[in-house]
Amino acid sequence: LGAWAGPSVFTQVNEINAVDSLQQQIGRKLSIVHTYLKWQAPFPTTSDEAFLSQGSTLLISWAGTDTRQIISGADDSWIRTRARQIKALGKPVFLEWRWEMDRPNLQDQVHSGADYIAAWDHIRAIFASVGVHNAAWVWCPTGEGFTDGRAAAFYPGDDEVDWICADAYPYGSYVSFASTVDPFLSWASHHDKPVMIGEFGVPESDTGPQRAQWLRAAQQVVLADHQIKALLYFDADSSGHIAYALNDAAALAAFRSIAEQPYFNPAGIR
Repeated sequence: LGAWAGPSVFTQVNEINAVDSLQQQIGRKLSIVHTYLKWQAPFPTTSDEAFLSQGSTLLISWAGTDTRQIISGADDSWIRTRARQIKALGKPVFLEWRWEMDRPNLQDQVHSGADYIAAWDHIRAIFASVGVHNAAWVWCPTGEGFTDGRAAAFYPGDDEVDWICADAYPYGSYVSFASTVDPFLSWASHHDKPVMIGEFGVPESDTGPQRAQWLRAAQQVVLADHQIKALLYFDADSSGHIAYALNDAAALAAFRSIAEQPYFNPAGIR
């Protein structure tokens, strides 16, 4: 079980405090802390090191640059630098390069499924040449991309992916977690890979009891599908986007109930 805990104003200290606050509210440390990393941003940050020090595993969502630029080799030196930084951590991490690549608003950067796959393979080959063995490669399109069939075209193949993932949000009117993830889980069932829900959330626009009910129903979906091995909430209010923060008592209690169950905490983390 993990989360992105987004502070209202982003600083390293605020990010650490946001994670600490969520952990105190649910009564345990997060197994996975989700972080977002721009293409050439410094790494590791103070907050990255703090989360690793507390025993959590990082899910690093690494934003990409133009896929065709990557394929050309123009960024090889930088990719090699990033590979060395991740190797130097000496701890396992999840690496999610250019998540939600199937979003239409990323087409100018991603171009096509073929371009994305070629860029993914190019980056992986450089990481392999550097000897990076502590990164599990997570492929994570939108859950919506399995409803309309666009996501599969971006899949690099079972040989190039360690975990398959989807970001699952109930876009539009009130929609269950099951309806949001079922097309993805159906597709995933044909691939012998562990499944991650990299982001999910229930909008603040729903009432507290509705949010709690939605989360309890989501828990049952996960319990029923043992291919799902990781579940991460998006605990944030994003400017200009739908807000999902666990800022009401009912929703927070429902999420804490998930966190307290042994199934979602097999290592007994406290």
